[in-house]
Amino acid sequence: MTEDIPEKLALRRDKLRDALIAAAEDAVTTRGLSGLKARDLAAAAGCALGAIYNVFDDLDELVLRVNQRTLAMLERALNAGEAAADPAQELLRLARAYLAFARREEKRWRALFEHRLPPARDPPGWYVVDLDRLFGRLEAPLAHLLPKAEPAARAQLARTLFSAVHGVVTLGMEEKLAPTPAATLNAQLDGFVGMIAAGLAPRKT
Repeated sequence: MTEDIPEKLALRRDKLRDALIAAAEDAVTTRGLSGLKARDLAAAAGCALGAIYNVFDDLDELVLRVNQRTLAMLERALNAGEAAADPAQELLRLARAYLAFARREEKRWRALFEHRLPPARDPPGWYVVDLDRLFGRLEAPLAHLLPKAEPAARAQLARTLFSAVHGVVTLGMEEKLAPTPAATLNAQLDGFVGMIAAGLAPRKT
């Protein structure tokens, strides 16, 4: 009988953990990262405030768990549809899918980049694995465009390319530089990615 107690406690802990992640995900989706408050999460999950820290190290870990779900959603969005045979067109398809996801899931997309870990604290390994898998989607077409490049160089280029595309998307959606209607941002992104792909394509001799 007593042997069942640890198992029941573990199940109860897992249930609370899932409830808190769901509550945090709902807060981020509806109100953005700034709308995530520990007291509100505890009330939504039906637990005491201190119980949050029995299942998570801190709120940063809880936010990262929500962001992990967002990364999974983004990965599914990038994988939706048929990959283009031409690597330049595949880069363009991925960029368009990223922009569409940012528009569709704007609050949770922004939470990916608004959240900051404390100084000198690295992201946990499980989160880095998910990030690397996403960057791998960019590395695949780059491998065709740059077949002689070292894998480490392609990996770095994938991150640089993502940063550039993210900048175009973010500035366009926030209209920081100028009014940017959806059609204009679409055209800007297409032109930018097309220019990058053309520059990376092997030169014909």
